Amino acid sequence: MKYPGTEEKIREVAVATPEQLRERIRRKSKLKGRQPEEASLDEVGGLIGPPPGDGYPRDLLIEYLHKINDAHGCLHDHHLVALAKLMNIPMAEVFEVASFYHHFEVVRGDDQAPGLTVRVCESLSCEMAGAKDLLARLPELLGQAGRGDVRVIPAPCIGRCEQAPAVAVHQRAVPLATADKVIATVLSGESLQAHSPGGRSVARFEPSELAQQSVSPLPDALKVRPAYTDYATYRAHGGYQLAAALVGNDKEAETVIRSMENSGLRGLGGAGFPTGRKWRIVRDQPAPKLMAVNIDEGEPGTFKDRAYLERDPHRFLEGVLIAARIVGIDACYLYLRDEYHDCRELLTAELAKLQADPPCPLPHIELRRGAGAYICGEESAMIESIEGKRGEPRMRPPYIAQVGLFGRPTLEHNFETLYWVRDIVQKGPQWFSSFGRHGRKGLRSFSVSGRVKSPGVKLAPAGITVQELIDEYCGGMLDGHALYAYLPGGASGGILPARMNDIPLDFDTLQPHGCFIGSAAVMVLSQHDRARDAALNVMRFFEHESCGQCTPCRVGTAKAAALMEAPAWDNATLEDLAQVMGDASICGLGQAAPNPIRCIQKYFPQEIAA
Repeated sequence: MKYPGTEEKIREVAVATPEQLRERIRRKSKLKGRQPEEASLDEVGGLIGPPPGDGYPRDLLIEYLHKINDAHGCLHDHHLVALAKLMNIPMAEVFEVASFYHHFEVVRGDDQAPGLTVRVCESLSCEMAGAKDLLARLPELLGQAGRGDVRVIPAPCIGRCEQAPAVAVHQRAVPLATADKVIATVLSGESLQAHSPGGRSVARFEPSELAQQSVSPLPDALKVRPAYTDYATYRAHGGYQLAAALVGNDKEAETVIRSMENSGLRGLGGAGFPTGRKWRIVRDQPAPKLMAVNIDEGEPGTFKDRAYLERDPHRFLEGVLIAARIVGIDACYLYLRDEYHDCRELLTAELAKLQADPPCPLPHIELRRGAGAYICGEESAMIESIEGKRGEPRMRPPYIAQVGLFGRPTLEHNFETLYWVRDIVQKGPQWFSSFGRHGRKGLRSFSVSGRVKSPGVKLAPAGITVQELIDEYCGGMLDGHALYAYLPGGASGGILPARMNDIPLDFDTLQPHGCFIGSAAVMVLSQHDRARDAALNVMRFFEHESCGQCTPCRVGTAKAAALMEAPAWDNATLEDLAQVMGDASICGLGQAAPNPIRCIQKYFPQEIAA
């Protein structure tokens, strides 16, 4: 039986020549989408180097993007196409990663790179120090100086709150910035890349000695490049002897873990999970096991990790080696925030010295560079970023101690937690736990900024009150200023009034008041400030830094910021938003974002009344 039209189709196939059939196959097999240019392939290949035998590792995508961005001042789309081809991954995947991070500038077509960029920090401490005025005046002043081509943009916290207002001219930090200092930096003619460690002063740094003092100012507190303890100096004063002594001494593992437990050391990045318990959990997992170290302290008001790293990198690295030895770690990944350019140069150089002359067998250690995303301070988002992906938090379970980096059991730690490991093991757990006030135990590194005479990192007893911290460690309030309010735990830790200046600052002491200590970033407000303005500042930060993965956080922070601009707050709607954000957000950003709202409603109702 024949069907209508079949004869015509048969005739159409029958008259096609072999050459026509081959051409049809060639057309179908041709790649779709934009194809890489040979020149772009050569340029990108020259920057990222020849591929290993099994091809370019997928997890190095962000590192490769940095190489291109550093070389060209942006990411041209033709370079992204070439990178996708070389790495054998979809262009869409490369673009979605490149467009996620703030420090990558994707440029399309024939558009030019943006040129030299000046970033003016607009976080709370810098805003109180005049950052808004500086941001408004700089473009015109740079134009008058003949540099109208320089781009001036606002930036979230760059981790120099004690040096407010802080500015970054490309990779060069400008502390206590004024318009004249910024313009002079731009016109200096010097390279505005990060400083190399060469030429820096070398000095012994001993944090335990600071802990014995009633006041503990860090040396060179306002310098971008303070004196530091290099590898030779650290080794000359007993450095790495403990790490070497643990090699092959399995009997000591239990003793070291017990020291961590008895010291009371908890995670100092904000979560506060007991360190010894975490070591036990990961030690019991199957090998191979990995370590991910969080040095992405993007919480506004926090700069303690930077302060210790730029003075004493090897005490931290020895802590990494001890933890790796005790837990059974095969490879360690150090994730450093991109704003810390000088720290990256220093850590790269000192890590190379350690690897060239190791005091004991070392695990594999890699330094990974963030790209400007506060969300990557969340442990699972950091792991996603180390894997070369968008820094979006993972759902739990499974927990990263079981299924973490590259699907392996992972020990995750904050920089400062590991920084204290050597001292606790050598001096005994009672040394660390012997400090404390008001019934609390241990030491805390408070990052203090705002309306005090002497801001900076203050190594003080756990449980100290904010009034004691200001009076004993910060030289008091600035002249003409009186304590009005304070943020005890950075942007997400809530806001308390001056009348509550006697609460011990430690883990678990602030929760009854709707706050938490987090990373111990204390920002001090005076009678010349409004608490509602501080709350709006941090909510705008959360809106800017939300990864966008979950609707409650992505939409809630934006809606909350808009509502908080009103002279009188719509408290019912704000509370509804706060409830949804707190209950339904995937990670701590959205869950903690309501804290400033509720603190203003509870402790400062006079500021938001009709």
